[in-house]
Amino acid sequence: MFEPVFLAQQALNGLSFGALLFLLASGLTLVFGLQRIVNLAHGAFYMLGGYIGIIIATMTGNLLLAAIVSMIAVGVTALVVELGLLRFVRGQEMPEVLLTIGVMFVVADLCLAFFGGDPKTLPAQASIQGAFQLGGLTYPWYRLFVIAVAVAVGIALALIQSKTRVGAVVRAGVDDREIISAMGVNISWVFTGMFVVGAALAALGGTIGSGVLSIRPGIQNDVLLYALVVIIIGGLGSIKGAAVGAVLIGVIDAFAKAWIPEFAYFTIFAPMALVLVFRPTGLFGRTA
Repeated sequence: MFEPVFLAQQALNGLSFGALLFLLASGLTLVFGLQRIVNLAHGAFYMLGGYIGIIIATMTGNLLLAAIVSMIAVGVTALVVELGLLRFVRGQEMPEVLLTIGVMFVVADLCLAFFGGDPKTLPAQASIQGAFQLGGLTYPWYRLFVIAVAVAVGIALALIQSKTRVGAVVRAGVDDREIISAMGVNISWVFTGMFVVGAALAALGGTIGSGVLSIRPGIQNDVLLYALVVIIIGGLGSIKGAAVGAVLIGVIDAFAKAWIPEFAYFTIFAPMALVLVFRPTGLFGRTA
């Protein structure tokens, strides 16, 4: 149980799962930080992106094309939801939350109607086959690919957030949206843009995640729960916080399921509870 190969394998399992959580949580934390609402439809966007990605990958055998199409399709869906629904109740926290719950149920039911109830995974022809070997350790290349994608996305988001005017506007909107509005920035379109980007990142996670976790009815609730834990630990609006929180939860989850499966959920929520008690804004969050 404490052999080096076992420890290395579980650590990699945790990192690969954490990579998926980061792709999901990075968009959600910015939306949450900007709009001050929990977008409960975010997990449904992950599921929809996964289904669309699997269909495109099955038809073409091209994972890149599948990811691009799913991100565009889910991004357009999110744009319609934001402009057609959320914009009319903006600033009303309870209606916003209830509306995103409704969107989640609608998307979930439509996915069930169109794609059926059987679990679906990324087809082999669109996946990366083979395994990495080092001594006694054998680990799938595809899971390492998932980690690499998350690292690349994280670096890109961090650079955009810290080095560009768009990133400055987003940071300002997270910290004090009233002031940024008074400076002439149309914060409504900032909200819309981040909502669409967050949904597209969820779709990317769903597409590449379908090679690790099957896409099935109910998966939206599971991934949303983990993502909420990640952003509470990391802090609202923080890409660094989303990365640290995702890695922490991914590694804890992997080792807990291997060592103490009966307490797996406890080991996930215990760190969140401690953060809420001792640092309510999260590890890297700030009070708006």
